[in-house]
Amino acid sequence: MTMLSYDFMRHAFAAAGIVAVLSGFVGYFLVLRGQAFAGHALSHVGFAGATGAVLIGASPLVGMLAVTTIGGVLMGALGEKLAERDIAIGVILTMSLGLGLLFLHFFTAYATQATALLFGDVLGVSLATIYSLLALSLITLVILGTISRPLLFASISPELAEAKGVNLRAYSFIFLGLVGLTTAACAQIVGVLLVFALMVGPAATSQRLTTRVTPGLILAAGIALAEAWSGIALSYATDWPASFWIATLSGSIYLAASALK
Repeated sequence: MTMLSYDFMRHAFAAAGIVAVLSGFVGYFLVLRGQAFAGHALSHVGFAGATGAVLIGASPLVGMLAVTTIGGVLMGALGEKLAERDIAIGVILTMSLGLGLLFLHFFTAYATQATALLFGDVLGVSLATIYSLLALSLITLVILGTISRPLLFASISPELAEAKGVNLRAYSFIFLGLVGLTTAACAQIVGVLLVFALMVGPAATSQRLTTRVTPGLILAAGIALAEAWSGIALSYATDWPASFWIATLSGSIYLAASALK
């Protein structure tokens, strides 16, 4: 418990806890809807936004939030059916990768910041960032709770939901906008390259263990929280990167759940 005597460790646990709970709830619907690829694509979209923001002297978090939200809404608006969705995600991913490459060309003077964006720096989270993540998480969870019932209906039985008058496209771009916000939050902890560790791993593990929605949501958030906090504790004990431990725990727990099933 001596690690909690340091301010930066308390900040790390607080930020990771906030992001883990958010990613568990949003990731559950992401996996249920078969849109894990969208989360991966939005992480690269967010990297382009963050690097672009740094180049103009703005906050990388603000740039990532803006671009991932816009990217998520565009992905949802451009296609709801599986084939349309994959094409839309592929097009936006390609454009963002091109922009990211361009920004990296001018980003060489900010190598440390670029590494932090790619792989995360949970031990460097400031108190102001924690407040920003908390506000972002509360807004996202309130919106998700508001649309959860029709979103669940549209995710499980889209044809029947559409026949009952549910606007699939509207809920798709609202949800993917929330995924964009969550991706930006996760990137502060594990980096854009390891967003899957908190967004997809715990949710996929949860759905391996239970098919019930409410217990599944709670389990996904609990697994994400355990992985995030354990990863930070292991990082403190070993001096290895926290992102490595979180990603390793996420993959190992999912494989164990798959073996048990």
